[in-house]
Amino acid sequence: MTTRIRSVSFTPDFLAQLERLALASRRTFRGRVRGERRSPRKGQSVEFSDYRPYGIGDDLRYVDWNIFGRLDRLHVKLFVDEEDLCLHLLVDASRSMGFGQPQKLEYAARLAAALGFVGLVNHERVGLGILRDRVSEGWPPVRGRNQFPHLADFLSHVEADGTTNLNEGLGNYARRAREPGLAVVISDLLDPAGFEAGLRALLERRFEVHVVHLLSAEELNPTVTGDLRLEDSETGEVREISIDGDALRGYRERLHAFLERVETFCHGREIGYRRVSTDAPMEDFLLAQLRGLLLS
Repeated sequence: MTTRIRSVSFTPDFLAQLERLALASRRTFRGRVRGERRSPRKGQSVEFSDYRPYGIGDDLRYVDWNIFGRLDRLHVKLFVDEEDLCLHLLVDASRSMGFGQPQKLEYAARLAAALGFVGLVNHERVGLGILRDRVSEGWPPVRGRNQFPHLADFLSHVEADGTTNLNEGLGNYARRAREPGLAVVISDLLDPAGFEAGLRALLERRFEVHVVHLLSAEELNPTVTGDLRLEDSETGEVREISIDGDALRGYRERLHAFLERVETFCHGREIGYRRVSTDAPMEDFLLAQLRGLLLS
């Protein structure tokens, strides 16, 4: 059964708060289109920064001949370069993301739309990849705030369907992307085959990677008991089990080990990692807990 999100919309007050934010990147990226972001590199844009002595191979067009006339030494002008950052939003839309109230995919889509809005109003390019067993859909990188309604509409029609293969999906996106940038992976990471190879593929292509680990409140703290018939939402496998106190303790131990594995992997590779439950308001999470990704 597929699950469709009904809408992706925000209040004017929340959008006004987003307009005061900008994307933060620990690294610099050189794209093919001049952007609006100041880079710590010295380049050759229109704003003067400094001088340095002329070196073999430097462009003679940037020699300051007035300094040469006074000092009889060649110096070239340096300028503040502008950086073209591309935000890559990678949203898990496998069938497991249809679980929870609100559904994990609904939360993920609203979060992706909000981050996309921040990028677009700051003249960054924003692209989108929908992850299932591969990158099944996408939104090519675009620029300009007038693109936001189209991005939000696209996200509102994404369905929670299909199986998960994060390693293949993320690896495929990394290979297909024309240039690296800031990659934000929004997923429950519930893939029996793991997620590590996919995240490594992004790192190897020089993406700066952030993971938003999204789980429902029921997954983090289940309260069900008794005899149950459970069906895997992606494989259709059915199991009949009895849930008592011991079973819940065992589940929580395995969940803790899984969360620790994810966090350790990310922190060991300088991947930004944040975990959130769908019962936490998305607006509060974005404004309060994504400070490593956003600047005010």
